[in-house]
Amino acid sequence: MAVVSAAFLVVAVGGWRWWHDRPPYGPEALALTSSLRLVANEEAQAALGDRAHAPYASGGDQLVLGRVSWRTPPKPLDGGYFAVFLIDKRTDRKPEIFGVRAAHEKAVGIGSAGVENRIAERYSWLRGAGDVRVGQNEWRSNGNRLHVSDERVAPLTFVALFPHMAEPEPELPVASAPVALADLLLALAYLGPDGQVYWAQRLQG
Repeated sequence: MAVVSAAFLVVAVGGWRWWHDRPPYGPEALALTSSLRLVANEEAQAALGDRAHAPYASGGDQLVLGRVSWRTPPKPLDGGYFAVFLIDKRTDRKPEIFGVRAAHEKAVGIGSAGVENRIAERYSWLRGAGDVRVGQNEWRSNGNRLHVSDERVAPLTFVALFPHMAEPEPELPVASAPVALADLLLALAYLGPDGQVYWAQRLQG
């Protein structure tokens, strides 16, 4: 009887995990579209409009204008979120400073979360989504990404600042100038309310 009970428990736990980690829908349901381009200060501010402030570039800094759009998904996020990553593939680092314009701007945040290391563990091509090593046994947060808590915010427009650094700063692991569009990776990941990594989709790069 004990053996049967243990076997049932294993099956039940496995079934719950399958249900818990199963995506409500795949990226194909969103009909994702995107674009990236390098812009000057005036064009960056014009793209964001009067309700948002674009980062200001000077002295060798660069600005990247990005747009991501999707069709309203078949189910609401319900505590989950979309994470939009812009990563310099040469260093696996993300920018720190963004300006954002969206249909529901309060539903878009800028930051990082430790749970997103799971994305880097699952997708080798998206390892820049997680922390970066700055020492033998030391890891640090790697720039920022955009956090979307409402599926109705699309289209999402952002401007990212790539600051010019005369010398690399190991203590400040963020993406920096000079950068070319060919160096950049743009991706969208879908995480569940308990930090489940449902999927990640490469958009550019």
